[in-house]
Amino acid sequence: MSKHDLTAQLKGQLSSLVAIPSISSALPHLDCSNRAVVEQLAEWLTQLGFTCELLPVAEQPGKVNLLATLGRGPGGLVLAGHTDTVPYDDSLWQQDPFRLQESEDRWYGLGATDMKGFFPVAIAAASAFTNQPLRAPLMLLATADEESSMCGARELVKLGRPTGRYAVIGEPTGLKPIRAHKGIMMEAIRVTGHSGHSSNPALGRNAMEDMHLVFNELLAFRSELQKNHRNPMFAVATPTLNPGYIHGGDNPNRICGHCELHFDIRPLPGMNLDELRHTLEHRLLRLKEETGMQVVLESLFPGVPAYEESLQSSLVQKAEQLTGYASEAVAFATEAPYLQSLGHETIVLGPGNIDQAHQPNEFIEIGQALTAVETLKSVIAHYCL
Repeated sequence: MSKHDLTAQLKGQLSSLVAIPSISSALPHLDCSNRAVVEQLAEWLTQLGFTCELLPVAEQPGKVNLLATLGRGPGGLVLAGHTDTVPYDDSLWQQDPFRLQESEDRWYGLGATDMKGFFPVAIAAASAFTNQPLRAPLMLLATADEESSMCGARELVKLGRPTGRYAVIGEPTGLKPIRAHKGIMMEAIRVTGHSGHSSNPALGRNAMEDMHLVFNELLAFRSELQKNHRNPMFAVATPTLNPGYIHGGDNPNRICGHCELHFDIRPLPGMNLDELRHTLEHRLLRLKEETGMQVVLESLFPGVPAYEESLQSSLVQKAEQLTGYASEAVAFATEAPYLQSLGHETIVLGPGNIDQAHQPNEFIEIGQALTAVETLKSVIAHYCL
């Protein structure tokens, strides 16, 4: 296929995918089904000879994973991506987010880089092998709700699918191989006091003042985490804890009866989410016993584990060889730990720049998409031929 024809194919398929809304959000009025996206992908892949399975996500109506397989046998290579996008602010976009626009060697559109742009690239790379005998199967995986709940990836773990040996997740990394990332957990702490007239503090218990004690405990916990855990692979070498939302009370002349704090923790590889929550619960219980405050810790979503693939992994070494870049670590989370838990050597490698993700006027550079096709062809040839 000529460069001109390949560019036209990539643009046409990406235009079709961008035009299909597939926003995932914790807010029901923004959340969309991704079924139309996976059905479109399944149509293209079926035409290439792939066997396509649509795998609905249990208890999540309208959310569907796609597993498309070319060839048979044990092991194999998985090219994986998520089909959902984040919500958007229409007033900040300079064009229709659902209509692909080309300008200055870039394609603009919602999800163009994060990460609908990966699928036309993966399909183009795969199409070069549809008439060749494969010694190991090639699988394309398209998941639901990576941007919000990771329910698609969690469902695959429950099903034990896919069952390949190697997995490339095409998140936007500028085609630099990523072999580690931090995890993320988002938690809420709710303090309940007792309202009363502010002229007499004895008439109530101020939840905001109790939250002040909780806040100090959190900051002490953060200091301990950063003292005890460090990984020089990361630009921010320690785990982070960010208080991101706080609200309490309803009027200056009333004793605050309720205060709520939301925060995230981004742990390093080797740090266990459940252990972190248990430690937090223990510290808050001790605070409750010491002060008599009413305090509750609640997870806002299940969290994503940190991920690390060994530098000795054949997939990491092959990716470094093909791209010319040493593997790196990033702070953002992906579906990598879920595929890794299924037994895959896993790496994150895809076209586009993470700095464009979740931004108005999101774009992917055309030249990088073309380069990514050739990179994936080399990976497929190495592991499937």
